Amino acid sequence: MATAQLESVPPPAAFTAAPSNSVPLGTTLVHTWYLTGRKLHALVRQPWVLAFSVVQPVIWLFLFGQLFRRVVDIPGFAVGGTYLEYLVPGVIAMNAMSNNMWAGMTMIEEIERGTLNRFLAAPASRIAIMNATVAEQAVSTTVQSLIIVGLGLAGGASYQGGAAGVTVMVAASVLVGVMFGALSNTVGMLLRSREAIIGVYTFFMLPLMFLSSAFIPTQLMPGWMQAIASRNPLNWVVQIGRSALSAHPDWGAIGVRAGGLLVLAVVAVALSVMTFRSYQKNV
Repeated sequence: MATAQLESVPPPAAFTAAPSNSVPLGTTLVHTWYLTGRKLHALVRQPWVLAFSVVQPVIWLFLFGQLFRRVVDIPGFAVGGTYLEYLVPGVIAMNAMSNNMWAGMTMIEEIERGTLNRFLAAPASRIAIMNATVAEQAVSTTVQSLIIVGLGLAGGASYQGGAAGVTVMVAASVLVGVMFGALSNTVGMLLRSREAIIGVYTFFMLPLMFLSSAFIPTQLMPGWMQAIASRNPLNWVVQIGRSALSAHPDWGAIGVRAGGLLVLAVVAVALSVMTFRSYQKNV
């Protein structure tokens, strides 16, 4: 049935350039570009989706920012500024994780609508099919992060690291978003259940948030929480952002943490591609 539908609607020329089992890197990038554009066009047609996605970060930023603004007076807090300035990198990191952990939902919807099987019948790169959602989420994460930065400025925050610091912070949020987005795709491909993705989100979201320095410095945490926070990728993003926005960034530490995020993102993407190939064999 799917094949008959495909024959009536010719695939774009970009997807007829190479067989699906042997796609050169350049062709894979072209396919990723087209498939990501397909998803971004849908986002442009529904901009309210992007607008609603920043509602929760706004609540974190201004509600928590006002509620806990006096914690900077706690001995040992030493943020060197307002609590709002301290909170912005944490909110950006949490937003990147939160939104990208739903990426697997899109894959499940593609399966249920039959769209994914139609792409499987075309000579499209399997890597491009799997990672178009992650790439689209990376664009969304970038836009959302810049909105949060702007809201922080409107609320009175100042960023001594300037544009370079903001760029580094946003790049780190994209990396952690890619990692969680790819892992969500992996769960979606393996279990093909919305409930499973919701369960994973619920299980990991709050612990990762509170086992980081998003709301409070790690030196004020119990020792066992400090140990976990030091290995928490979300906390790496927060620390990168906070250091990059400071007057004197520690570029060595930023580079180490960014490298760790890059490795984790690559591993997560590789896992998602492997699970997609497993799904392909069972179709």
